[in-house]
Amino acid sequence: MKDLIIAVAASCGVAAAAAAPAESPIEAPGPAGALRGTLLMPDRVGGPVVLIIPGSGPTDRDGNSPAGIAASSYRLLAEGLAAQGVTSVRIDKRGMFGSAAAIADANAVTLSDYVADIQAWTQVIRERTKASCVWLLGHSEGGLVAMAAAKKPDVCGLLLVAAPGRPLGEIIREQLKANPANAPVLSQAFAALDALEAGKRFDTANMHPALLPLFRPQVQGYLINALSYDPRRLLAGYPKPVLILQGQRDIQVRETDAQALKLADPKATLVLLPDVNHVLKSVGSDDRNANIATYGNPGLPLAPGIVQSINDFLTSHAKTGASGNS
Repeated sequence: MKDLIIAVAASCGVAAAAAAPAESPIEAPGPAGALRGTLLMPDRVGGPVVLIIPGSGPTDRDGNSPAGIAASSYRLLAEGLAAQGVTSVRIDKRGMFGSAAAIADANAVTLSDYVADIQAWTQVIRERTKASCVWLLGHSEGGLVAMAAAKKPDVCGLLLVAAPGRPLGEIIREQLKANPANAPVLSQAFAALDALEAGKRFDTANMHPALLPLFRPQVQGYLINALSYDPRRLLAGYPKPVLILQGQRDIQVRETDAQALKLADPKATLVLLPDVNHVLKSVGSDDRNANIATYGNPGLPLAPGIVQSINDFLTSHAKTGASGNS
């Protein structure tokens, strides 16, 4: 298939540097207070500028979550890109962590609100770095946010990492069915999804407690909005460069999603990494427990091929007017 790269033995995902580039705080305007993030600039200037958009739930700028994720994937990604001469900004989502003051209730946020925040971020980043445009790197659900925000003129293009290629309802159903322990609650979960996809709230009074974290009333407004997006429609006809990067041991977002995105945008570059999971760490088998164990280990480096694949793609487009710097 044209533009399909299967990376088997790429160089180490996080390149070593003699001295770590300096981080600095950066802010963008939010509805009620500042959105906050971290700017990491390499020693050499003039390279691409990347905005790292976090995935679903309470995921912070480093890629960690109080829900049990401590892989620090976004921090490691930013450091690896800096070693390649790439500037990055990683951010806390509206209402969470450093961006808590941006809105009183973090649950009263929709995916469309996150899209508006990305537009605010790109303007601030361009002013701070003097870049002509900013690359949007969306991980997991952040990839959906990136696609929805991509058509602004100050966006260089898209770096979609473990991004959904189908509506979220379809993916959530698949994830629920993948765990045999969920069998007794599947009918109730699917009924809730049916209602939310129809734009209706679902009564959780008699819902099984195991499903409440996913469908609790406070987040149903967000779900109704997020479930309405189809990434294939967002990407179809997109004129700018797109990288689709997918690990083949990802137990949350599948290769099926990457292939769906590639079908929607045949011009996109698709990179499949055989032994990479959802948090961008190396996994050598199909053992689900071993896969999940990497989610809580910040000491593990990024899997080989992650940073190199992104940097190779950015380098290949440096002369097309989409480098990120004028």
